[in-house]
Amino acid sequence: MKIGLVAASHSPALLAANLGRSPCLASLPLHVEADAPSAAVAYNRALDTTDAEVVVFLHHDVYLPRGWDMLLRARLDQLAGIDPDWALFGPFGVALDAAHVGPVWSSSLGQIVGRVPLTPVEVQSFDELMIVLRRSSGLRFDEALPGWHLYGTDIVAQARARGLRAWAGGLPVIHNDRYHQALGEDFAESYSFMRRKWAAALPLRSPITKISRSGLHLLRDRWRARKSQGFRAGMAVGTETPVEVLAARCGWADLSASA
Repeated sequence: MKIGLVAASHSPALLAANLGRSPCLASLPLHVEADAPSAAVAYNRALDTTDAEVVVFLHHDVYLPRGWDMLLRARLDQLAGIDPDWALFGPFGVALDAAHVGPVWSSSLGQIVGRVPLTPVEVQSFDELMIVLRRSSGLRFDEALPGWHLYGTDIVAQARARGLRAWAGGLPVIHNDRYHQALGEDFAESYSFMRRKWAAALPLRSPITKISRSGLHLLRDRWRARKSQGFRAGMAVGTETPVEVLAARCGWADLSASA
């Protein structure tokens, strides 16, 4: 099984401090797309210029602990026994019952998030921090979707519309993301696009908010984000902590024993 990593990055410094320190880069190729106008454009360019059967799209502020590549192969072998035609996999997603499936460390939240499943769980969306795509599924990212949000919900909706399935499972990673004050206009633009595109399939649940016909869920969650800024800022952990230290504190210094 040939596996390749893809990141869209505008910051060599962030890339070097996080993903670039992942031990598995010694054995897995990393393709970096710079200065793309959107996530979809960046990732489709990468699909066109790489040939791995399993393509891992991930943020440049993600760290893959030692042994992560071994664990990924073990999880995909397990998944193939459940769903031989699987299309997508990830470390964090929203299950069909709306539960959040992990576990993933988030520096912006200062904690490990997501319940830990014993076996892969079917999901309706992914957090965009990482999406594992099976090339033979034929899936591509929708370049009409603007910006850098909600493509983890869109790609799963595409798969499900084709009769394919997406899954999340126990694949711990460090997301050394910075604190975000609120959902900005760029998020609202992506949300509006998703409401139009998937009008017949709504509601859809992303990890951030529900995409609903009325759009009121976004208004509610943006209001809540503004009201909770102080509380959430207090939860966040600064991104200056070395990612290896964060992995060790989570008990993920070496994942090879879990493979």
